[in-house]
Amino acid sequence: MLPCVERTLGERPDACVIWLHGLGADGHDFAPIVPELKLPPNAAVRFVFPHAPAMPVTINGGLAMPAWYDILAMDIDRKVDETQLRASAAAVIELVEQQIAAGIDSRRIVLAGFSQGGAVAYEAALSFHKPLGGLIAMSTYFATAGSVVPSEASRDLPILVLHGSQDPVVSEQLGLRACRALEQLGHVPEYHRYPMAHAVCAEEIADIARFLCRCLALH
Repeated sequence: MLPCVERTLGERPDACVIWLHGLGADGHDFAPIVPELKLPPNAAVRFVFPHAPAMPVTINGGLAMPAWYDILAMDIDRKVDETQLRASAAAVIELVEQQIAAGIDSRRIVLAGFSQGGAVAYEAALSFHKPLGGLIAMSTYFATAGSVVPSEASRDLPILVLHGSQDPVVSEQLGLRACRALEQLGHVPEYHRYPMAHAVCAEEIADIARFLCRCLALH
């Protein structure tokens, strides 16, 4: 099981957000975002921020760092190690199953991911055999769009795609390409762009909060 940082709102959480960090970061990276979401006072939500394992990353000269999978080339097609990506998605699904075993309905579990973590979140959410509450893809790309095997349970999955218009690391073109791939799979993703680089901004956090309130029926 992946080691995780947890933050909890309310005494008895009946919903969960599993949030994946980007390359070279760890689970602490997004933990401070929880109070910034300003969710309703009565929200009972467990936030889980897993740590990716350390592994050599080709584009960084083989240097070992926290990574969900190896990135082999930084071209527009993003050559990645899909076997490692799917292994990370399977590890995330283990976390989902752990929350279900703890009594949380799968439809009240949302997967979120930034950059490399978003690519894993796409694979995990779309292939999971039970319906999830939603998917949030931040400044990322759909690395397994050509190989994912979508489950019937993901057919009506609410999907929020967020991207910076000035992103020099993951071009907005990749975010838009992900939306087109989702549409070809029959989804209707909600897309927002922001005048920012490879980062997170206040307007984006507010959009994420609205999406969570809608998906998890928080009032």
